[in-house]
Amino acid sequence: MIEVVTVPNRFRPGVGLAPARVAQRPWLPQHARHCPVLEAGSALGCLVYPPLAATEAFQVSYTGSRYELTYFGEAATDRWETVFRLGFTMPGAGAGSFVQELAVSDGHPELSEGEVMHIRDALLFPHHFGVPAGGVGLRGTVDFRTPAGWDTVYGPVANHLQPPVLGAMTVRVETDWYAHDTEIRYVLQPGDVLHVAAGTPIGQVFFVPREEIALRAAHPDEAAAFGREKEEFDRAKAAVRTTTPYGLPHSPHYQKMRREHGR
Repeated sequence: MIEVVTVPNRFRPGVGLAPARVAQRPWLPQHARHCPVLEAGSALGCLVYPPLAATEAFQVSYTGSRYELTYFGEAATDRWETVFRLGFTMPGAGAGSFVQELAVSDGHPELSEGEVMHIRDALLFPHHFGVPAGGVGLRGTVDFRTPAGWDTVYGPVANHLQPPVLGAMTVRVETDWYAHDTEIRYVLQPGDVLHVAAGTPIGQVFFVPREEIALRAAHPDEAAAFGREKEEFDRAKAAVRTTTPYGLPHSPHYQKMRREHGR
């Protein structure tokens, strides 16, 4: 087992859900929960969450030349209300210095511009707007420090298929020596809106060893053994069939073999 250290978001330490391994994706069909390889893929690494309390949410919209951050709070009447809107008008080239326009809702006159900027920096990486065009980086609740020789891969939530599925970039960072802020960078198209809530993951991180991989072609006897193993597994799987509560035929043979291999 490797040990990965988590460092709190320096703008909002302790706010938001901690990273977690989660095998299930509630928006997938129910029968997908009976697919062990799918669940194993979903549980790879950890989901990361935004630094939001349960009473907070925000969204980022993009028009092609302008981003807008809208920050929401849950009112005492159990409804969401807009606390402030912060617009970012981009230069003609789409990246670089931007012009900000702040509008604080009438119900929150006590909120200062400095406090708004603190919230902005806790949630986003505004200096990354427009890199690439439509790019917007979301900040996680923690940053990661991996052991020597291990990297962190940052990307979107694996097996997230519920529309709208927004494009996101995947990066790999040598986090054993580099103090990297956890950033999940989405790439919006004009008209896209990115919604973020406290209980919804913004992305996923994977921890991988930094060592080279050499590929070689299988020897004929290795290829033949692989084929025999596949045929034997398929016969055993077909011999043990059950039906899920949702009426889907299912074989538990893969789970049985995993247990036998100490998984």
